[in-house]
Amino acid sequence: MQTTLTIRDETTASIGKADYVITLRLSSTRLTARDLIRERVRQEVEDFNQQHSDLYNGLVQPTDTERTLNGFKFRERRKLDWQEQFAKAIEGFERNAFILLVDDSQVDDLDHVIPISSQTQVTFVKLVPLVGG
Repeated sequence: MQTTLTIRDETTASIGKADYVITLRLSSTRLTARDLIRERVRQEVEDFNQQHSDLYNGLVQPTDTERTLNGFKFRERRKLDWQEQFAKAIEGFERNAFILLVDDSQVDDLDHVIPISSQTQVTFVKLVPLVGG
């Protein structure tokens, strides 16, 4: 049985307003936080690699890109490796670069099992560092 899960990205500067939305089709109704991040990153990288854009609006910043208002801009367009982006995402989770919320509760353990249903709400809140402080 496949389950559809919609994931929202927000930043600390835009709480309550999604900056990016991605929909995943999952074959399982239970995932660890690590598996959820893996599926999310794999899908967003596959989507990016099929497009012809030089902007990437994913969970973590790829190497050799510049942060812009609308995503990460490549100096030179190239395909991304989802496994490299996944490793960066796991590192980002561990150093609190973003917060994972499931049904408004923070998940802080990569091995935490998340039950998935059509009503499950998943939000990644990207923390924005203060400027000049």
